[in-house]
Amino acid sequence: MNHRNRRTALKTIAGLALGAPLSACASQKDQTMPSINLTQKKTGARQIKHNPIGTSTYSFWRFNGKRDAVSMEYCIEQSARMGFDGIELLLIQMTSEENAHLQKIKRLALHAGLDLYGFSTHQGYVRPDKEYREENIAKTIHQLELAYKLGIPTMRLNTGRWGTSENFDALMANKGIEPPIEGYTEEDGFVWVMDAIEKCLPTAEKCGVVLGLENHWGIGRTAEAVVRIVNEINSPWLQITLDTGNFLEDQYRQYELMAAQTVLVQAKTYYGGGKWYSLDIDYERVGELMRRHEYKGYISLEYEGKGDALVECPKSLEMLRKNFWYELT
Repeated sequence: MNHRNRRTALKTIAGLALGAPLSACASQKDQTMPSINLTQKKTGARQIKHNPIGTSTYSFWRFNGKRDAVSMEYCIEQSARMGFDGIELLLIQMTSEENAHLQKIKRLALHAGLDLYGFSTHQGYVRPDKEYREENIAKTIHQLELAYKLGIPTMRLNTGRWGTSENFDALMANKGIEPPIEGYTEEDGFVWVMDAIEKCLPTAEKCGVVLGLENHWGIGRTAEAVVRIVNEINSPWLQITLDTGNFLEDQYRQYELMAAQTVLVQAKTYYGGGKWYSLDIDYERVGELMRRHEYKGYISLEYEGKGDALVECPKSLEMLRKNFWYELT
């Protein structure tokens, strides 16, 4: 399938995913989800539209302090004030998974004029211990059901990693590379990951939530690995979350490999210096690359600098708005 046909197919799937959980959860006919009022510009015969730009709640927290140090309510309030179109929820930052709390978040986002477009979760399948993998499969299925309750159409998925690094700082110092557990190989990891993901897909389809496999260290450290997993499983409910900050070398070639199957772009910025490292990402180039692949979905800011989020997130928003747009035909 060529890039254009693949993108057309993904657009159809995304439309189904957006509609399914919202229609299933809606109970008040006098409330409708807010439409995204995006700027359209005409230049001669050309008409362009900006991609919707959101931010992850991670941008306000960045693992600084306890997970409840920055509430979802605060993140929603600040995101709306800054002019973002939507918000991506980082699950481990949430203080409760009770349905009443989930519905409160959904209501607050609705009233703030924000889409809940992405759910960022953690799981891992890279272990020889079958019980460990089964626990993480059950965890992922539970997370999919949370996304459904929230009306979120796509959920970030990790492969997991070997866990042989001393800590995360050591992993970053080694550019995300770590050796397999003694006695096992990278190929064992691929088998475990694909088997686990396949067991989650019936729930993804039932809930109308597209899983977006992220280039997020471990088995999924490279674009080739992510694309291999997605292609071999070959399901419309497994696509890609492209994180611009998780390639520490040869990044634009790797973006290109993943772009056609991308359902969400997580865009890192590092104003004030990076928390673990800083990358010089040419977002004009990234925007042009995504236009070639007809990407029209959300750009999700993940601010990962040391600066004040209240200053640097609006700066990031302005920069991303400038660079992510597409031509209407």
